[in-house]
Amino acid sequence: MLLLQAVLLLLVLPSRGQDTPTKEPGVQLPLPKGVCTGWVAGIPGHPGHNGTPGRDGRDGTPGEKGEKGDAGLVGPKGDTGETGVTGVEGPRGFPGVQGRKGEPGESAYVYRSAFSVGLETQVTVPNVPIRFTKIFYNQQNHYDDTTGKFHCNIPGLYYFSYHITVYPKDMKVSLYKKDKAVLFTFDKYQDQDLDQASGSVLLHLEMGDQVWLQVYGEGENNGLYADNVNDSTFTGFLLYHDTN
Repeated sequence: MLLLQAVLLLLVLPSRGQDTPTKEPGVQLPLPKGVCTGWVAGIPGHPGHNGTPGRDGRDGTPGEKGEKGDAGLVGPKGDTGETGVTGVEGPRGFPGVQGRKGEPGESAYVYRSAFSVGLETQVTVPNVPIRFTKIFYNQQNHYDDTTGKFHCNIPGLYYFSYHITVYPKDMKVSLYKKDKAVLFTFDKYQDQDLDQASGSVLLHLEMGDQVWLQVYGEGENNGLYADNVNDSTFTGFLLYHDTN
């Protein structure tokens, strides 16, 4: 502070000397008031140290939102990462609601019922079941060769057929189910020749039903014939069993 005052005093003194009126030589001028006698200016001091930095100013008000920039270029596909560690198995869930009952399926059991038989001798007795005693197939034994009747052991839909050789007179034959004729076949014999007649039918049978062939009418219509080179046959087999 003293150094600063001395510098200012040096700057002020010459100007005051110029303003003072010139005195006669030999007259000593009085010193300015407040100036020490014998005063000499000192050497300028060293610059002071920097002051302590001031506190940070307050944050400014946020500016307006800028425009959205253009989308950047798609970068290259990265490498597949490593498979992570398998997580711990979670707790078991509650049982679900029971579903609806499904439709009945086909039984694993195979239902079989079939026969195929032939005539060995000429039939002479009308209005009784014809006994076909030549057995081609009767593995289930559902055909009885002692009575000439087929016995139903499996309810369902059956197919029956017959092929008849006619000689030496007319022939009338019918297929019976439970004592009722359901199919009729008539052939008028031609002299000096062998005739052929046939028939077939689908029948639904219940357990215990019987099916057979027999000649109907009087003896003059009993032309059913067989020998070692001509056959008369009767066949039947199950197509579909009942599911109920």
